[in-house]
Amino acid sequence: MAASSRSGPVRSEAARQAILHAAIEMLAERGYDHLAIEGIASRAGVGKQTIYRWWKSKSAIIAEALLEGMILGERLEVPDTGDVRRDLTTWLRAVGDVLLSPQGEGLVRSLIAAATDNADVGQRLRDAIAGSGSGALSTRLAAAIGSEPHLPARAPIDDISEALVGALLLRALSRSPLDDDAIAALVTVAVGPPRP
Repeated sequence: MAASSRSGPVRSEAARQAILHAAIEMLAERGYDHLAIEGIASRAGVGKQTIYRWWKSKSAIIAEALLEGMILGERLEVPDTGDVRRDLTTWLRAVGDVLLSPQGEGLVRSLIAAATDNADVGQRLRDAIAGSGSGALSTRLAAAIGSEPHLPARAPIDDISEALVGALLLRALSRSPLDDDAIAALVTVAVGPPRP
């Protein structure tokens, strides 16, 4: 996100990048529970007050890093090989592997906290993951209209996208495994049974 799109104090882009990178590194090293603003500030070489001027909490920093593609990167993007079943399977496995990893638990909690603190963060997260932007789930499903039983011309693409993301989040929150059978079941719910 460009600094000019935010209200409030103008950020130093170098400091902002240092803070985001420090938070990501520390999340990977220590997990969300041991991530602290003081530690992020120290590693980034900025004062605590600099962080609090731009973000309300550590969860907001993690959410911004995710939205900028610094955490999950291309794994959030749904591939488009022309086979929507294969693409959804690949995407569910990739995102599920991250969310169900030890680091993923903290990531999910931080995203929920950030969205709870700030409705704009929640909307941006929704748009980035399930929305209609390039690489988003709704975009991929819309491209597959007519190719699967549950994707007719008026298919509720946004609802299907949100249901898939919701299923991933519930599995991550409950630490339920996302094995091949579970992924196949989710794909079938989303786009219908395989054509004979």
